[in-house]
Amino acid sequence: MKTFKELGLSEAFLKTVEAVGFTEPTEIQEKTIPLALAEKDIIGGSATGSGKTLAFGASIIEHLKPKGGIQALVLVPTRELAEQVGKALRVFSRHARANVVMVYGGVGISPQIHDLERAEIVVGTPGRILDHMERGTLKLRTITTLVLDEADRMLDMGFIDDVRRILEACPKERHTMLFSATISADITQIAKHYMKSPIEVSAVEYVDPSKLEQFFYDVPKNLKFSLLVHLLKEEKQGLVMVFCNTRHITDFVGHQLTRAGINATPIHGGLTQARRNKIMEQFHAKRVYVLVCTDVAARGLDIKNVSHIYNYDVPNTSKEYIHRIGRTARAGEEGKAISLVSDRDYDNFRYVLRDPSLKIKQLPVPEIQEIRVMMRRSYSDDRGDRGREGGFRRGSGRGPARFDRGRSRSSGGRDQRGGGRFRRSDKPRRF
Repeated sequence: MKTFKELGLSEAFLKTVEAVGFTEPTEIQEKTIPLALAEKDIIGGSATGSGKTLAFGASIIEHLKPKGGIQALVLVPTRELAEQVGKALRVFSRHARANVVMVYGGVGISPQIHDLERAEIVVGTPGRILDHMERGTLKLRTITTLVLDEADRMLDMGFIDDVRRILEACPKERHTMLFSATISADITQIAKHYMKSPIEVSAVEYVDPSKLEQFFYDVPKNLKFSLLVHLLKEEKQGLVMVFCNTRHITDFVGHQLTRAGINATPIHGGLTQARRNKIMEQFHAKRVYVLVCTDVAARGLDIKNVSHIYNYDVPNTSKEYIHRIGRTARAGEEGKAISLVSDRDYDNFRYVLRDPSLKIKQLPVPEIQEIRVMMRRSYSDDRGDRGREGGFRRGSGRGPARFDRGRSRSSGGRDQRGGGRFRRSDKPRRF
C-alpha cells in the first residue's frame, strides 16, 4: 500500500488530505490518482463508498487554474449525489479556494445561474445541465476534465441520450474519467466513442462478504409489515435502510413505522429537494434510525454505519439487489441483508437468485404481533399490505420454501411474467 505522498500529490493537497483525516489511500485512489494526474482517460470499476470522489477530485483540483472559468464537469445521476460530491470537492479544494457549484433539478434555477458565473468546478445531473446549456447559462468550451460518476446508474435511469449530448458539447481535447460499479455494453460504447485509449482500473468490492449475512423470510402478505416492525424492534443496532419499489409503498412503510413507534422517515423522488436534503442530514447525524427509500433516491449515496438492509419489496434483478446490500458490511463492519418475500415478490426473488454468488438463507417466520395498519388512497398500489390485522399468528405453517435458481415453477398458477398470479399452497414452494 502506497502513501498519498507517493501518489504524486502536491504538498498543499497533502495537507488538506491530512486535515480531512485520511491516513492512507483506498485501492481505487491508489490506482487512479497517478493516472489522473498524468491526464490519462480512465474507466474505473468501483462501488459506492470506495473513495472515488477523491480519486478523480485530486487531479481536477491539482490542475485547476485560478479564474480560468469552468474547467471541470462532474455528471452524477441524482440530486443527492450531486450534493454529496460537490460538498466533498469543496472540502478537498480548500487550499485552492476553488469555486464548486452544484446544479440539479427540484430547486430554483436562478441562484444556480448566479453561481455559475464564477464556477470553476460544476457537479450536476444531466437534465439540469442540459437546461442550463439550452438557456446559455452554462458553456462548456473551457472544460478540460469531464467525469461520469456512477455511470451505470445514469444509464439505468434513462439518461444515455442526455449524457451523449453533453459529451458532444464538451471540447474534444479533454481529460475524461468514467466510474461505474458495472461495465455494460452502453458504457463500453460511450468509452469507445468519447474517450481516448482509456485505461481500465478496478477495485475489489468494498463490502466484506465474510461479514455480510443474507437472509429471507417467506411471509404471508398480510404479515409482511408486522414482521418488519418486529425485526426492527428486535435487532435495533446501527442505521437501517428499508428498500421499497415504489414511492407509494415507501410512504406507506415510512408513515406506518412511525405510527408503530419506530424512528423512521421515507425518502423518494417525489419530495422537494429541500426536504430530501433535510432527511439525509438527519440520517447522517443519526437523528433518524430507519431510512425508507426507493432505489432512485438512494443511488450513489455513501452512507456509513448502516448495520441492516431490509428489502420490503424485492428488486427484479440481482444487480439491483447487490447494489442495495452493498450499503452494509463496509470497511470491516458486520452487516445483515434481510428480504421479506411474500407471494407478489416470488417472481422477482427468483430472478435475484439466478446469481450463483448470492448465498441467501431462509429463516422461519417468528411468532409476531400483528399490527393494525391504516391505508390511504395514495397507497393503493401496495396490495400486499391491504386490510386489517389483529391477534397473534405464526408464519404460514407451510414449512420452508425452496427456491430453484433455474426455470420458474409453481404449484398452482402461471408465472407472473406471463400475466398470471401465484396461488399459495400447503406444499413447500420451489422456484
